[in-house]
Amino acid sequence: MRREGDPGALDAIGRRLREERFRAGISQRELARRVGLSASLISQLESGQSKPSVGTLYSIVTELGVSVDRIIRGGDHPETAGSEAHSGGEGSPVVHPGERAAIDLDSGVRWEELAADREESVDFLLAVYEVGGASTPDRSMMRHDGREYGYVLSGTLTIRIGFHEYELHAGDSVAFESTTPHRLVNHGDVPVQAIWLVVGRDADRRRPDRPGPAVRAVPRSASADHGYGGGEPGGELVGGGGGGGDDFVVDPAS
Repeated sequence: MRREGDPGALDAIGRRLREERFRAGISQRELARRVGLSASLISQLESGQSKPSVGTLYSIVTELGVSVDRIIRGGDHPETAGSEAHSGGEGSPVVHPGERAAIDLDSGVRWEELAADREESVDFLLAVYEVGGASTPDRSMMRHDGREYGYVLSGTLTIRIGFHEYELHAGDSVAFESTTPHRLVNHGDVPVQAIWLVVGRDADRRRPDRPGPAVRAVPRSASADHGYGGGEPGGELVGGGGGGGDDFVVDPAS
């Protein structure tokens, strides 16, 4: 498995983020303003000194108009990225367990790529949440374009979607609009493994010729005013997008 978690790999992730920012033609300060982060954090991410959280990474890639896959695996070989080592040969649609590109994120989350090919508007992942792992730090919530589908393989994953909180156990599945503020966290005592699919992020719309920011950070006070903190202290909205939509949780026993 090619894991993007050691210092050298973090440097590669940072370099790709910097390259995509250059391609978009914006400064660190401007990117920070658009996604509601500090310019110093953007600098630390690009230099490999810090790991992004799930929410931070999604905010940045959505604003830059690229896929998570492009940041994890690089953008030099869009058709065969991640497939050259597969036993099926170049262009094989099969990804074996030891061949997945992976990234260790902040807050105890790891993503492993499950698709051999690249589709800019689709993220197909094995998500691993260590004990205490969360998609965003400090009880903040995130939102972005697209729709998410999840299936829990093991452990118990707590997910807050808007005003509602659900516990997903092994065999449970969920689907919801990513524009609805949400947060995923492992409150259990064993790691969580889940299959996660995010579709329709429309990466192309954040290219320089498309006006207006796709993601914005909402100040803590504003998120509290709108109830997105879910009644929890420190509730904050990370990211931006349109209005919410229906969310669905499926229990295998139902």
